[in-house]
Amino acid sequence: MKAMLPPYCRWMGYLTLVLSVCAPFALALKGIVTNENLILCKEVIKVFMMAGLLMILLALHPDENAETERIRTRAMRQAFACTLIYLLLNMLIRVSKGDPHLTDTSSFLVFMAIQVLCLEYGLKKAAIEKAFKERRSSH
Repeated sequence: MKAMLPPYCRWMGYLTLVLSVCAPFALALKGIVTNENLILCKEVIKVFMMAGLLMILLALHPDENAETERIRTRAMRQAFACTLIYLLLNMLIRVSKGDPHLTDTSSFLVFMAIQVLCLEYGLKKAAIEKAFKERRSSH
């Protein structure tokens, strides 16, 4: 999977993600979030989180090459598998409790978060492996 955004979108994505995590607390302290607009605020925050995660995933990495594309694709596959397991376990919990109001609407957000974690792990792992290969070849 090729990167579609410029490199600066990576740190902008992290900034958006951090702000969207901290925003509910700040908005609640200011009294902006009320019972009447709680659902709207929750959904808007989710959209900003998804936008931040998407910017991280699709931003060009400073050392972008074919291996980075391979890692990005592998991260997507791993995130898909983890999300399926998450959804299955979530479904089993809902069925065991018997409460139909426990539905989860954040599965895509979970998928993207897991994908970013897999991508970052894969990139760090590849950088460490490359450093060890260079060190071994120099000895």
